[in-house]
Amino acid sequence: MLTSLPMAIPKPKSFDPSDLEKLAHQTIRSAKFPMLATIDADHPRLRPVSPVKVDRFTIYVANLKPYQKTAQIAANPNVELCYLDSEHNQVRISGTASVVTDTSLLQEIWDQNPLLRNYLGEITNPQLIIYKITPRQVRYMKEWALEYHDIPL
Repeated sequence: MLTSLPMAIPKPKSFDPSDLEKLAHQTIRSAKFPMLATIDADHPRLRPVSPVKVDRFTIYVANLKPYQKTAQIAANPNVELCYLDSEHNQVRISGTASVVTDTSLLQEIWDQNPLLRNYLGEITNPQLIIYKITPRQVRYMKEWALEYHDIPL
């Protein structure tokens, strides 16, 4: 028989709500590698990704065409990114993934990412896809507060 044990409710440090966006950006910079959730038919799929550009809460992620997330995003572009830093602060970005086709933006991303250049050789590599994740909702949680705060977009 299981007995209920009292649960200690976390008491995170308080913060000024006007600092919410700043705290979220600190978490994004600190965590660096978010987890990306996609849908595969009726199954969720989760994997770490390396963003190649962050523009406020619009996140750009590099991908290769053979990867499973390519077909998953094509079938259902609704995704979520979750950043978790070493202090257990979270930023969750729910949005829509779309393929970047703007050549000047692709060139900017390419020029700023030596790993892409070293790994793929040329910007014209047919395997390369850059996804733009346009946020619909951004939420922040301080430590293990169990309470999300919506960030206005």
